[in-house]
Amino acid sequence: MSHAKRDFLDLASLTPAELDGLLSLAARLKADLKSGIEHPLLHGKTLAMIFQKPSLRTRITFETGMAQLGGHAIYLAPADIGIGERESVKDVASNLSRIVDLIMIRTFTHNTCAELARAATVPVINGLTDLLHPCQLLADLMTIQERFGRDLKKLRVAFVGDGFNLAHSWIEAAAIAGFELRLACPKGYEPEKTFVDRLRREELGVLTSDPAAAVKDADVVYTDTWTSMGQEKEAARRRRDFKNFQVNAALLKNAARRAIVMHCLPAHRGEEITDEVIDGPRSVVLDQAENRLHAQKAVMLWLLRPGILTMPPR
Repeated sequence: MSHAKRDFLDLASLTPAELDGLLSLAARLKADLKSGIEHPLLHGKTLAMIFQKPSLRTRITFETGMAQLGGHAIYLAPADIGIGERESVKDVASNLSRIVDLIMIRTFTHNTCAELARAATVPVINGLTDLLHPCQLLADLMTIQERFGRDLKKLRVAFVGDGFNLAHSWIEAAAIAGFELRLACPKGYEPEKTFVDRLRREELGVLTSDPAAAVKDADVVYTDTWTSMGQEKEAARRRRDFKNFQVNAALLKNAARRAIVMHCLPAHRGEEITDEVIDGPRSVVLDQAENRLHAQKAVMLWLLRPGILTMPPR
């Protein structure tokens, strides 16, 4: 039986059952790896990885993950393709679709990712765009489940920082998983209007410019860099505008006693987060980084073998 092609561009297109299935599959793959059980379930398959933005975790986790699944990954640097410049997005999609089984893209504009997915006949994975970062959020939810259990509905998540791609993905995650989301962003740095409207319409949580209020009794305190790639010219102004949004020991006093601290990395230590916090006992940032491997393996398996989410555990 053939299945319609699925892509993984966002969390919003997942059903709650699919999200739960992906998280369960990721946990199974992680347990297998820790037990020394090999799972070459994508033997002979190839992943093309298109990078317009550099990354440590995205490249190493996708490449390692594909190897552990028995497949092969090909790294394509910006100069290798010149997607949208040297070659059109459509031509890249058409060529790669004839040769590989999966495409992952880490790019600046979400439109490039969406256009690639529309033109490709093989599944496309969003490794990061200026709008969304679904792979990171899947790993983050997996990490939270490891600390608090599978039911996320009773949790309070506080995001402190720029209302950029990660904030958008947190809104999508809250809509599916049902936890309470508090977003603390400086005025002028709120998420895009469509995401704010959804946050309020579906009563997913609150948007505030008061970090202490957002963190009050939160179980998860999350932050990200104040200046993302492509925003370097704004760095000095952003440091001024975000100076009261640092995740430090004083801010954490407002959180629940069991609260964990999360950061997707890379971190600008001394800016959005202090050394004391990111290296402290509440930090799970390295768990998040490791879980990118397992979450993305689950995504790749699901896209090529959709029925795996309904298979009973061994």
